[in-house]
Amino acid sequence: MTWRRAVRVVVVAAAVVAMGGCLGGDGGRDEFATAGLDSVVISGGGMTGIYFSYGGGLGDELSDRYGVVAEVLETGGSIENLRNLADGTAQLAFSTADAAADATAGREPFSEPIPVRAVARVYDDFVHLVVPASSDIKAIWDLRGRTVSLGAEGSGTEIIAGRLLAAAGVAAGEIASVSLGIDESIDAMRSDEIEAFFWSGGLPTPGVQELAADLPIRLVPLRDVVEAVRSEYGSGYRHGVVPEGTYGLVEDVATMAVPNFLMVRADLTDDVAYEIVETLLDERAAIALQVPAAALLDRSRAIFTEPVDLHPGALRYYRDTKL
Repeated sequence: MTWRRAVRVVVVAAAVVAMGGCLGGDGGRDEFATAGLDSVVISGGGMTGIYFSYGGGLGDELSDRYGVVAEVLETGGSIENLRNLADGTAQLAFSTADAAADATAGREPFSEPIPVRAVARVYDDFVHLVVPASSDIKAIWDLRGRTVSLGAEGSGTEIIAGRLLAAAGVAAGEIASVSLGIDESIDAMRSDEIEAFFWSGGLPTPGVQELAADLPIRLVPLRDVVEAVRSEYGSGYRHGVVPEGTYGLVEDVATMAVPNFLMVRADLTDDVAYEIVETLLDERAAIALQVPAAALLDRSRAIFTEPVDLHPGALRYYRDTKL
């Protein structure tokens, strides 16, 4: 069975470019042209995940302001997104902080440092360990002997799932694991092909919300393994809570959270990086119509992308707009 899909979605048609004088941001349009960018490719994620929706909203606004044609790629997530930046497939990409830190340091699964930079901390992911509401899986160690999706191969979710399982003392051979992206994991749970799946995403993740409308679900608490992961891999991981009512949950669920960054190539011009951050923040209300997580974007927090360096153009924007 083939689980991966390769889809390129054009967010705004090329006819938008012809609108010329009807578009705002003449200076910004010049900066994109000078950089040789008449189109911008955003490396997103699964089509029912927040990365993909966020990319679509940002792409719309970049097209409206600067006349560029924006595309969003459906991908397996952070690792693929970072590799897309490195090889020039994309100019912008979403990534979890841990995957971005591994990329810039050249740690596994990257064989060497990748020249990428952050432009903003956009929102925080919350790790979902999803099971049907009727499941007898109550804790992460109950996954032994079960069929579990760990996330798309090479994705940030897969890395996080592996670290959580190791912290819980669950060996790889003790579960029947499959590598499915968010869309495929949801389909597999609907058809009873898996008993649980991991997902690291914002709240609410549209696909999980749709699943919960069809099939009552629970999120398995992960509180007891967060400190072990933090001690091994750093403070980029933290305690988080999925609130009662999300996905129909009857109580808060303690889990692990990890920041998400909007990333660019290190060689992107400072002026274009500046315009991207300006659009991201100025148009967050419009983007939030497609992805509610965008409404949480805050200038005072967006600048904090440690341990990944900010792009100099992004840093200039934050300094110019310091309140």
